[in-house]
Amino acid sequence: MNAKKKALGRGLSAILESPDTDITSSDISGGFVAGAIASLPIEQIEANPFQPREDFDQESLNELSESIKEQGIIQPITVRKMGYDKYQLISGERRLKAAKLAGLDEIPCYIRIANDQQMLEMALVENIQRESLNALEIAISYQRLIEECELTQEELSQRVGKNRSTVTNYMRLLKLPAELQIAIRDNKITMGHARALINIDDQQTQLTILKNIISKDLSVREVEEIVRNLNKQPSARRQPQAIELPRELEEQRENIASKFGTKVNVTLNQKGKGSIAITFNSQKQLEKILEELLSR
Repeated sequence: MNAKKKALGRGLSAILESPDTDITSSDISGGFVAGAIASLPIEQIEANPFQPREDFDQESLNELSESIKEQGIIQPITVRKMGYDKYQLISGERRLKAAKLAGLDEIPCYIRIANDQQMLEMALVENIQRESLNALEIAISYQRLIEECELTQEELSQRVGKNRSTVTNYMRLLKLPAELQIAIRDNKITMGHARALINIDDQQTQLTILKNIISKDLSVREVEEIVRNLNKQPSARRQPQAIELPRELEEQRENIASKFGTKVNVTLNQKGKGSIAITFNSQKQLEKILEELLSR
């Protein structure tokens, strides 16, 4: 049991063990109390409106369905009680879909009580931990956890069991042009390709390299080399040449980007002059950044 809880991540385990979401002392309309494990009619379980995953591989679902026919449901899904004989899925949509394909009338369930924010957080964290989401789906899930559950990047990294730099790298994918995001979603390029392309400021150049990656099957190393060569080329206007940031400054830049959950660019020229640029995606995010800066 302990091993299973560790696989969920500390954040989700804390939610599942919370007295607000695991009530076993009293019944709430219907035959089962919250906290119980019961076999429920599938027709009584409605979809989770907060499900972050949009695409399910049909072949994989068919394979799981065949396994369920042979072995049954090994791991119960999680639902919340909505009223008399009415439940809503929290996590386990893939298992529920496969169970329907297998022709099951009932499915084993953990029964919980959770408000909408807890529902969203539990669904997102469960999917990030257990499902083979593509990099873009993970990035979107991280963004939703931050915006809709009002988490800081530090809190998010604790919830999903990842360090802040990993979380930041995923969320940077959302800054890429739509064509690149679609290529990530469709597995035409990898996370490594995308991370290299993020370092190019010109969108048209990014798209040109994207076409070459797909047509020429370029490796991540080849793309990284292309990007390095591009960044070495002199600009059209003669300006003091920017120098590579010292290691300490680069670490500080990464810490600032991680803290604010956004892109931070630091430039430094040979004369010691430079600039810091912090991007923001909304008025709310700007206000949070300014509040943090002015509080110091």
